[in-house]
Amino acid sequence: MRILVVGEINVDFVFKGCHALPMPGKEVLADDFVMTPGSSSMICAMGLARLGNQVAFHGRLGTDASGKFCLEALQDAGIDVTSLRPDGSQRTGVTVSLSTPQDRALVTFAGAIAELRAEEIEDEWLRAADHLHVSSYYLQKALRPGCRELFARAASLGLTTSLDPGFDPEQQWESDLFDTLREVDVFLPNEQELQAITGRSDMREALALVQNGRTQTIVKRGRQGCVSVHDGQWLNVPAYAVDAIDSTGAGDSFDAGFLHAWLRDVPLLDCMRWGSACGGLSTRGIGGTTRQASTSEVLALMTDKS
Repeated sequence: MRILVVGEINVDFVFKGCHALPMPGKEVLADDFVMTPGSSSMICAMGLARLGNQVAFHGRLGTDASGKFCLEALQDAGIDVTSLRPDGSQRTGVTVSLSTPQDRALVTFAGAIAELRAEEIEDEWLRAADHLHVSSYYLQKALRPGCRELFARAASLGLTTSLDPGFDPEQQWESDLFDTLREVDVFLPNEQELQAITGRSDMREALALVQNGRTQTIVKRGRQGCVSVHDGQWLNVPAYAVDAIDSTGAGDSFDAGFLHAWLRDVPLLDCMRWGSACGGLSTRGIGGTTRQASTSEVLALMTDKS
């Protein structure tokens, strides 16, 4: 499948096995560290490419060392980056991921991420794709106002669409997302994001609030798997047990696995299993992209656990 991913570009500095999350005035130690390609959009794009899809990527980046690192990583993954234009006046985004055995915390410098606009996306790029995916709705401040129109334009050109909202750093969770979802085919929030977006802690109530007659919502729940509602039926897929090392980017690899299957008209429950398998397998390495799954690995895991 030909997939255009539009979104943020940044490098991740991942500190694994932090003995605790840092407190003001104090220092903590980590067991390991790695510098990897980051951002929800990049991790999803690289996961899709790893599964054998044709992927093109558009975003904003600088000519700095972080930008060069990310550009080379996308190219090495076989992703089409011909639309990328590194800008010497901008600085590439950076995220620090602090991971403990129980959870993780993120600190992001947005840099060029905040400059990407929907009107940059040319119809020519959309016509060359079958599907459009956008991640980090709240983080991409310049893209967000035109996001609904971008999805509508993609649909008019025959593309299917998907959106991962990501976390809102300002924690405002403004309701314009509901209007945008009317132009989206697949919505991929995690449990905490959906609860914040809807103001409901109960998953069934939260899912009911985002039903609009078009959008299929899949809720990622980490170690509890994922849930959805289809034709009035509650769907629940458990997580696959793997020897997890680091959960950074697992939700984005879930997106890649789910979309890979969904774009091939696989039944929804099996699409959820593909997402769960890809999300779980990605935790075998440090960072979001170092151990993303191949199709053979996914199939082997699902067969072994069936």
